[in-house]
Amino acid sequence: MVGTHRLKCGTDVAHFATPNSNCLDAGAWHTRAMVLPHVSDAQRRVRLGVRHRLAVAARTDDLATIADSVVAVHSTDPATVYLSLGARMTTPSLTAVSDGLHDTRSLVRHHGMRRTLWVGTPATVRTMHGACTVDIAATEWDRLAKWVTATGIEHPREWIAQLSDATLAAVHRLGPCSARQLGKAVPELTTKIQVGAGKFSLPQSAHTRLLLNLGFDGTLVRTAPTGSWVSSEYRWSVTTDWLPDGIAGADPTDARTALVAQYVREFGPVTTADVQWWTGWSVGPTRAALAACDAMEVSLDGGHTGWMLPDDVGAVHGLGAVNDDEPWVALLPSLDSTAMGWKQREWYLGEWAAFGGPLFDTNGNVGPTVWVNGEVVGGWAQRRDGRVVHELLRPVGPATRRAIDDAAQQTQALIGDARVSPRFPTPLQKALAAG
Repeated sequence: MVGTHRLKCGTDVAHFATPNSNCLDAGAWHTRAMVLPHVSDAQRRVRLGVRHRLAVAARTDDLATIADSVVAVHSTDPATVYLSLGARMTTPSLTAVSDGLHDTRSLVRHHGMRRTLWVGTPATVRTMHGACTVDIAATEWDRLAKWVTATGIEHPREWIAQLSDATLAAVHRLGPCSARQLGKAVPELTTKIQVGAGKFSLPQSAHTRLLLNLGFDGTLVRTAPTGSWVSSEYRWSVTTDWLPDGIAGADPTDARTALVAQYVREFGPVTTADVQWWTGWSVGPTRAALAACDAMEVSLDGGHTGWMLPDDVGAVHGLGAVNDDEPWVALLPSLDSTAMGWKQREWYLGEWAAFGGPLFDTNGNVGPTVWVNGEVVGGWAQRRDGRVVHELLRPVGPATRRAIDDAAQQTQALIGDARVSPRFPTPLQKALAAG
């Protein structure tokens, strides 16, 4: 990089080509350049294929490596975990994913960024917990105490604490167990409490919120589903019984820095808006974490400014567009971590980036997508007879079309006899599924 300088916010920078208008924090030092390194959209798409293990040569059967390559895998929709990992495996296998989650325990489920349920390596989950989930847990315990109070239960916090202790003791005694099994072991878990407020208030068994909060706390962890791999009802285990080192204990400030550094490395270049959206943080912690991991500014197409780690900037230069005669193709499931990885998505979605379009629901949840060389070119769905079908939103060459057809058949074979219905259906997915 030419002309790198360390500047303090508030310094007169009128003689620099790029004004110092994006200070991370008052009084903070950060790197500026007379001419910022530039990363084109084409380079970002090539980088995406390699970093996110979607390019054929980058695929692997090491599930921990795959999960770390996208920081963590979305798990709100249970099928997403299996299909996201499978799309990045050399030899896709539902059994291998299940083994990683429940036998070797190289992967674990936990709530993290934006209160979302994720699957990540134990090390990443510990970082997520310190960076995000500790604050989420505090809010959720306060909310539960208000609901228990509104229900009319005396000494609500004492009642919650006693019920929590009884639940943890029962899970430890039983081993991985379902909510139904816990309801029999600790009958008070079936107590009805008023959840919500006003016209949205409704009675709900205490176990629903208590187990969720103990999960936020990191004292309980979701293990194997009670049904098939597409089931969203899990068995619970005491976390230290499942993972001897647990997932709690990281310093929050250090964890936020580590989480942002991992995100910037795997998803960079990213804008400040991307980081803030992906983490679910306010602007203050976002800027502080970017400063702490020494993120460096780069210019992007469209006049945007992004962030990369200093030792990563040089690696992106020299990347060109992938030869269209040798495309990589991937069918990614709804809520895939790559498709949901940035707030500003035009560089890989083009005109289809808008919420409420064919590929998104009105809340911004992405549906199943067809990818070619780092761009979304269409969507896919599974029909009732098990067939995986797709529709392209932009033209591709004959070789690419054949590769997409092959990928659809591979996805259909991976899913097998199961039926995958995205939790957040999108217009294109619904139309394709209906036939």
